[in-house]
Amino acid sequence: MKRIAVVNYGIGNLKSISNALSHLEQDFSFVESQENLSEYSHIILPGVGSYKVGMNLLRRKKFDSAILAEVNKGKPLLGICLGMQMLANRSSEDGETKGLALINAEVDIFSKNEVGGLKIPHVGFDTIRPISKTGIFAGFKDQVDFYFTHSYRVLCSNKSEIASESTYGIKYVSAFCKDNIIGTQFHPEKSQKNGLRLLKNFTNYC
Repeated sequence: MKRIAVVNYGIGNLKSISNALSHLEQDFSFVESQENLSEYSHIILPGVGSYKVGMNLLRRKKFDSAILAEVNKGKPLLGICLGMQMLANRSSEDGETKGLALINAEVDIFSKNEVGGLKIPHVGFDTIRPISKTGIFAGFKDQVDFYFTHSYRVLCSNKSEIASESTYGIKYVSAFCKDNIIGTQFHPEKSQKNGLRLLKNFTNYC
């Protein structure tokens, strides 16, 4: 039986995620104790705000080691926005902060020179280009709109792990997938029909 654990570690769009998963009639719970993660088939790691604060909260509640243990068992994990970024090795935000290192990647800020004068943070609906029409992107078109709000982006070392790309002055990774580890820079829970389809794909195909 598929049950989704939404990690509640103190920061994240829990109301939006609740609305989306309820609309899809998914069996989910907000999990506040790392000891309970083993009871679920899928894990969602949401997040907004500071990388350093997010990682400190995960470590304080011992979710870091619990997530690693469950992922090593093959359990599907979806990191959203900051949650995606925390799956990387480290971030340059607020000085270097180590992440969960579940994917070989770094997190760095968009520079004004790179984005050609576009506003930072990048906020609003924008287009992604799925690399493959499998997994979370099963049934999607070549170009799809999702909702973003971020100033930092993930730099993947292994191009084969890039699941979708977007352009905001420069091309960047908007989603990655490494085996059972998935990250989206955009917010599927705020992306209307496309977001609902992606969340449904996460439980159906991952």
